[in-house]
Amino acid sequence: MYHTTPITIIAVDPGYERIGIAVMEKGSAGKEIVLHSECFTTSSKKPFTERLHEIGSRFSALIADHKPSILAIENLFMQNNQKTAMRVAEVRGALIYLAKHAGLEIHEFTPKEIKLAVTGNGSAHKSDIAFMIPKLIAVSLDKKIDDEIDALAVGITCFAYKKTVSTYPQKNT
Repeated sequence: MYHTTPITIIAVDPGYERIGIAVMEKGSAGKEIVLHSECFTTSSKKPFTERLHEIGSRFSALIADHKPSILAIENLFMQNNQKTAMRVAEVRGALIYLAKHAGLEIHEFTPKEIKLAVTGNGSAHKSDIAFMIPKLIAVSLDKKIDDEIDALAVGITCFAYKKTVSTYPQKNT
């Protein structure tokens, strides 16, 4: 069952030094295509508040340019460095706010869910994900940074989730 109008997703691998962003669309033929992907970087020489503003501005510009209907974002997993984890959580919060403010549907996925959706193995390695992505969507991974590849994986996961939800409706309990 394919939608007659394209579904556009903005997918994010959150960070504050590097943030992976992919804009993907599933057209009426049911194929996913990559409209845009990047690894957006901020300078460690700038204060965090300025970096957060730059990330928010770039994210808002991509929403305005591509008009996605869904934000797919990776859930934060606990890291050893609490300061880094807190900053990434702040970035996630800002992006979720901006997406909700723009009227986007929000879907969050754990690293395990992403690995499972892309490779069939919830314990897969980054190299396994990078190997599978070009087999699932038409994209070359040459010159792409890990964060950008991770954003593509988040988008693929969201499309798989949306297909499953529309194919197997949830029972009302």
